[in-house]
Amino acid sequence: MRYGIQLPVQSQSTIYAEPWEADAGPADLVGIARAAESAGFDYIAGCDHVAVPRRLAAAMSTVWYDPVATLAFLAGVTERVRLLSHVAVIGLRHPLLTAKQYATLDHLSGGRLVLGVGAGHVREEFEVLGVDFEHRGAVLDESIDALRAALGPDEYPEHHGKLYDFEGLGQRPRPAQERVPVWVGGSSPAAVRRAALKADGWLPQGDPRDRLPAQMDRIRRLREEADVEGPFVMGAITEPLYVGTPGWDVGRRTLTGSPAALAESLRAYPAMGVDQIQVRFRCRSRTELTDQMAAFGAEVAPHL
Repeated sequence: MRYGIQLPVQSQSTIYAEPWEADAGPADLVGIARAAESAGFDYIAGCDHVAVPRRLAAAMSTVWYDPVATLAFLAGVTERVRLLSHVAVIGLRHPLLTAKQYATLDHLSGGRLVLGVGAGHVREEFEVLGVDFEHRGAVLDESIDALRAALGPDEYPEHHGKLYDFEGLGQRPRPAQERVPVWVGGSSPAAVRRAALKADGWLPQGDPRDRLPAQMDRIRRLREEADVEGPFVMGAITEPLYVGTPGWDVGRRTLTGSPAALAESLRAYPAMGVDQIQVRFRCRSRTELTDQMAAFGAEVAPHL
């Protein structure tokens, strides 16, 4: 069972951001990334929004660090932890541009990239960049196909589709990995189907535990029916966690308790077929967060 974390600070939606993040910055991200690596986390992740319209800013905020720049920055201060875009809205950019950015990141990091992709949901972002919002699912489908070629081993990738057509254009450096893993994010029927047929893994969005088995069964069935082979990573986002007994209100949905109790609860995920969990900790400071991460890695994770 692998475990990873969506980095704080780099995205500050009111749904999950803690108050201390508002005044945090690069030094905090460095400390958290290093703590994740020390605690055995499989990956650190960053989100993607180009611009947030005023109508959504009160809920989403406008703090969304660029994932390529952020993950490249953190690649330079870590050695082993993988670098996940969760998720990159790849339909907003031409596949060759996306490939140039992420191939360079994979090359510079020594092959640590996991490319998480999603369809996006902010209409104004698409409109200002001249991308068809209504058909963003189809745009994403072809973008994945084009990126498979553009992130492959060939110096001169080739793709011929309805939206994108390229050949004879060289891009180096190539990714360090022979095949960059692509994980699809989202829990809609279209996203689940896309993950099953086009990806190497699935990143659910908001599925509670009781919904996951049916979703994963559908992925397995779709892959079997389409004769899609190869490794596939089933993911899950856990409830908020707090290792130990908190002395403050961490919210009723937060799982708290001894490491043994948390491990017993979290073992439900591998039991249902989940391969990796993304965890989030309630915390009042960077120090409390890194302490929680260390406790999880040392005392909870070994029992999963």
